[in-house]
Amino acid sequence: MGKNKYGKQYKGKGQNLKGSSRSQGAIIKGGKMKASHILVEKFSKAQQIYEDIQSGTDFEQLARENSNCPSKKRGGNLGDFGKNDMVPEFWSATAKLNIGEISQPVKSKYGYHIIKRTG
Repeated sequence: MGKNKYGKQYKGKGQNLKGSSRSQGAIIKGGKMKASHILVEKFSKAQQIYEDIQSGTDFEQLARENSNCPSKKRGGNLGDFGKNDMVPEFWSATAKLNIGEISQPVKSKYGYHIIKRTG
């Protein structure tokens, strides 16, 4: 994927703008996705939670115990959302995930998110 002189990405032959070289991510149907997340203030806490998830600790349980978002009552479930419903960093990171995949910590103006794509 290339970039023009303004730093904007453009689609070259055989390339898809929606994903990254690591993963194309799941298809976004009707401009909406589904995800759950855990939001914390510090990177070190986010990294520890991510490692706990990788070791087998339940995502929803960790969301209920640690998240600073009201969605913690639902195990971090945010339901359906469109691009304009989320900050760009969150939307972009979620779009790169396949369903069931969990992101490493993602920084936004609200703190650090660990995102699980659910749809």
